[in-house]
Amino acid sequence: MEFLSFVGVVSTLVIIYLFLGVKIVPQAEKWVFERLGKYHRTLGAGINFIVPFIDQRRSRFSTQEQIIDVPRQAVITKDNVSIQIDAVVFIRINDAKQATYEIQDLKIAIAQLAQTTLRAEIGRMELDETLSSRADLNAVLLTALDAASSTWGAKVTRVEVADISVPQAVQTAMELQMEAERRRRATETEAEGDKNARIMKAEGERQQAFKQAEAVERMADAHKYEKEQLAIGEQRAMEVINQAMEVNQNAAGFLLAKDRIAAFSELAGSDSANKVVVPIETSEMVGSLTALVSLLGQSNTPTKS
Repeated sequence: MEFLSFVGVVSTLVIIYLFLGVKIVPQAEKWVFERLGKYHRTLGAGINFIVPFIDQRRSRFSTQEQIIDVPRQAVITKDNVSIQIDAVVFIRINDAKQATYEIQDLKIAIAQLAQTTLRAEIGRMELDETLSSRADLNAVLLTALDAASSTWGAKVTRVEVADISVPQAVQTAMELQMEAERRRRATETEAEGDKNARIMKAEGERQQAFKQAEAVERMADAHKYEKEQLAIGEQRAMEVINQAMEVNQNAAGFLLAKDRIAAFSELAGSDSANKVVVPIETSEMVGSLTALVSLLGQSNTPTKS
């Protein structure tokens, strides 16, 4: 009976020992164990075996990306403007041993370092640059925090400046400045538009004047060419007439008779009531009589002695 009791006690102790010696680590976690107060090993995800009462867990870390909220603080810019700023830091634990023994509290240390770096960087920037260069500020913070946390077994993956608050008086002044800047830009744009419109109008008028001058020049050339062609035609006609008169003496009389016929035809077709048509024979007789009278007048004139 005593033996059975002893076996039961021993079995119970063995079960308890085995239960205490088996450690199941969840996924995305790392446990740091010490043996007799000294670092022993880091347990990864899955089933692990330790020596109960000798091996003790010192720390437990998640390998997932973690968020550290940097508290809001008042900082002063280069142009002496006090602003409120806060940030968010994303980290990932890479070495649980370093995160345990190299720094006392990793998250507090990173938050304090982020605040110090923010004050230093914003102190070198003016207010407008601070508000417009948030991406540059994030990059500077990331570089500084990542360099410091690398010895702590952590990796800073991202840094985001969450909010920048300025005093109400400064904000009102900035709004007025922005409004004045918008009006200035609008005035400059309007003036530039008017300038371009005047330039385009003057260019159009110049092109129009050039086209008109070109048209006048072409018209003058056309008139000149027309007169030259008419003169050439008349010259050729005179040459033909002269050649015809050399061959036939009656050619001139033929042309004259042709012109007379054309003139009488035009006169006969006129609607004027004051016209008198005289036959060609009558006009020749009148001319002969005029010549005879003139001759007789010269014969009757007494001769001076």
